[in-house]
Amino acid sequence: MTASETAKTLAFSAAQAAADKKAFAINIRDVTSKIALTDVFVIVSASNERQVHAVVDAVEERLIKEHDTRPLRREGRGGDQWVLLDYNHIVVHVFHQEARDYYGLDGLWKDCPEIEFVDQADAERAAALDEEDER
Repeated sequence: MTASETAKTLAFSAAQAAADKKAFAINIRDVTSKIALTDVFVIVSASNERQVHAVVDAVEERLIKEHDTRPLRREGRGGDQWVLLDYNHIVVHVFHQEARDYYGLDGLWKDCPEIEFVDQADAERAAALDEEDER
């Protein structure tokens, strides 16, 4: 079994919202073979607590606006080191980089297939640069 198209679509929207707020080390994993409760984990890092808040807010706003969906559950708002947003099909983990290193979530799920994410803003910038070089 692999992640549903719905899960992938939500994951890409969440990842792009995070990238737009300068989140980094964006990792999307198809966890269907290991967990029955969700299809995809989206794991992202932020460099400070303020950015964690901004990324979480951006993900929530994007998924409401584009997919009319809200998290079923939100965990970790108090500590600002790790916030989990559960959307049923996907779970978004927004980490302060130090917490991500400490908990090692990426290592726990490394045997699950990675779903490639391309930041659209980066892709558009690269395409614009290529276009300039061709002139």
